[in-house]
Amino acid sequence: MTADLKLGINVGYWQREPDDQTETVLAAERCGYDSVFTAEAYGSDAFTPLTWYAARTSRIRLGTAVAQLSARTPVATAMHALTLDALSGGRLILGLGASGPQVVEGWYGQPFPKPLARTREYLDIVRQVWRREGPVTSDGPHYPLPYPGGAGLGKPLKSIVHPVRRDIPVYLGAEGPKNVALAAEVAQGWLPLFIDPRRIEPLFGASLAGRPDGFEIAATVVTIVTDDLRGALEFAKVPVAFYIGGMGARERNFHLDMIGRLGYAEEAARVQALFLAGRRDEAIRAVPDELADAISLLGPLGRIRERLDLWRNSPVTTVLVAGVRDEPTLRALKDIADG
Repeated sequence: MTADLKLGINVGYWQREPDDQTETVLAAERCGYDSVFTAEAYGSDAFTPLTWYAARTSRIRLGTAVAQLSARTPVATAMHALTLDALSGGRLILGLGASGPQVVEGWYGQPFPKPLARTREYLDIVRQVWRREGPVTSDGPHYPLPYPGGAGLGKPLKSIVHPVRRDIPVYLGAEGPKNVALAAEVAQGWLPLFIDPRRIEPLFGASLAGRPDGFEIAATVVTIVTDDLRGALEFAKVPVAFYIGGMGARERNFHLDMIGRLGYAEEAARVQALFLAGRRDEAIRAVPDELADAISLLGPLGRIRERLDLWRNSPVTTVLVAGVRDEPTLRALKDIADG
């Protein structure tokens, strides 16, 4: 059970057009929200919008949920992180994730296999950069430093910048038990997506057993405050159907697997089949009401107050509200969380 449940916001990634959510971020800071997280898929990056918001705020913590490993070399990510952390006065949370084979190999042109080993090696190099204990080297198979080929003139180097913090907190995006266990072992937090708070302990209790004190679990939760619960359910189904059907290969989709672990394997397979057949409206309708409700916060404020207790009574430490932009609703949600 979480003694003090924090609220943050997740503004996601741009879709189709640039989406400046400065006013929402400023409102969240005024309301006392703990953090704002940005994301990236195969369009806008996570760091640039976060820097934009950092320049306009003074207190709210700044997170990436998630920066994709294959988008940058480990030292490039370390450089982005230490620069933004310094400019923001030590407010960064570096959220990292492996993404999936379609994006990694189709968009970034990098190999996807062995994501756990790659994550471990990647994070070791990132932390070497920040800690400046010597030249950065790695003898791992995924990110060897110095590079063993090429001109043969590679030289181990140490960052010329002294980071504001030598240990910037790292959260890992993870959906499978092994990935969650890795987060508990090597990171300061876990960023779950599409999670039912009642199922965290049964599904991931063993994976989280070794987590250190202070380990954070920051869950992104679609939040819609309305008297029209049916309309809210239909809206909340849209991202579920999109991720099951469109954010992964037919043969390998980690989001589909996650929904299966929640007890909806057959339903998820049907959603995927409909989506991939081009029947997207049917795919959205095929997402079970119970699933959409379990992983979201939907309905009038009184109902959301009751549903928020499920998150408060789970291992989640921060609910990242997704979908709310106006200050009055952000403030009402904060009052409920604090009450």
